[in-house]
Amino acid sequence: MAATPAPPQAPPKPTWDPRRPEPPFPWLRPTIRIRLTLLYGGMFLIAGILLLSIIYLLAAQALNAGSDLPFKIVEGKVTSTICNLPAQASPSEFNSAMNACVNQQRQHALDDLLSRSLLALLGLAVIAFAFGYAMAGRVLSPLGRITRTARAVAGSDLSRRIELDGPDDELKELADTFDDMLERLQRAFTAQQRFVGNASHELRTPLAINRTLLEVHLSDPGAPVELQQLGKTLLATNERSEQLVEGLLLLARSDNQIVERKPVDLAEVASQAIDQVHAEAEAKCVEIRGARKPAVVQGNGVLLERIALNLVQNAVRYNVAEDGWVEVDTDVQHGQAVLVVTNTGPIVPAYEIDNLFEPFRRLRTERTGSDKGVGLGLSIARSVARAHGGHISAQPREGGGLVMRVTLPV
Repeated sequence: MAATPAPPQAPPKPTWDPRRPEPPFPWLRPTIRIRLTLLYGGMFLIAGILLLSIIYLLAAQALNAGSDLPFKIVEGKVTSTICNLPAQASPSEFNSAMNACVNQQRQHALDDLLSRSLLALLGLAVIAFAFGYAMAGRVLSPLGRITRTARAVAGSDLSRRIELDGPDDELKELADTFDDMLERLQRAFTAQQRFVGNASHELRTPLAINRTLLEVHLSDPGAPVELQQLGKTLLATNERSEQLVEGLLLLARSDNQIVERKPVDLAEVASQAIDQVHAEAEAKCVEIRGARKPAVVQGNGVLLERIALNLVQNAVRYNVAEDGWVEVDTDVQHGQAVLVVTNTGPIVPAYEIDNLFEPFRRLRTERTGSDKGVGLGLSIARSVARAHGGHISAQPREGGGLVMRVTLPV
């Protein structure tokens, strides 16, 4: 009797406590709000002090430049090189002319002060924007670190952590929460992988034993005809169960991103799939044709072959009774590798296309009672395509059948 494998150990309990107590003096925490307030308030204060200082210096320079009177008394006469003073005028007219001269000189000083102040303000604005941009980037740099870690995790690298250091502010709290979430996700993913491995062993072993026993009994030439017929029926049922188990395990594995990638030619993958289905296509009088041009992608060859095999098998099995054909094409279009499988067959309503990609769903059939498959082919193909960063779509073909299109990044 085979030894029963030990049950998987439960993952350790999370160490993160969502009810973490608040600090005794929360208003003293260097939160991001306080830091931004101090930063931009301090920048505004410094800019105001600099601007006032510059205006004061410019005003002092303007006053010093205009310290001399705009007119002089020479030989008992008032003359000016700036203003036009009348040579012969009454005292009131002369005083008005002198006032106008002084006002003109004052207006000239104010205009000069305004133009220089605007230039100083413009220079300070450029410096303030540059300094503010640099300081904002420094304050928000932890968000970039969190984003890069999230992108790495999206590539199925759950071992990455942010481990943000610095003040205990909102960004550090967000990073610590994200790290705790990644820890729990990693434990859950590890438990799932362990379950899939144990389920693979527990489900495959009895099915393999049953198949072996049935094949041994069927090899006995002296077995009755009824027993041989029953053995063939049980063997077909056992084979269907094996296909179901393999499909479920492959579906569970292919929902994750592909870590190890190698160059794979979709044309070669499609040719291998056609070779495996060739005998079944000849038995059903279905012609397989198409132009398979080189289309190299980075991925897992076994999983990509499963996509092509599932699509070609479905195209052959769900076809017309006479003069049926399947067209398998591969090419590179708009910087992406494309695999297109087109077939003749029954008319498929457009509203039923999305249901075809759901597990155990077939067109106008129940979950059981079909000998064409286990209802996981398109589900596996969609999962594998997503794991490779691609997309699979289906469109009804005019006259019956489907056009299955797989798009993968080169």
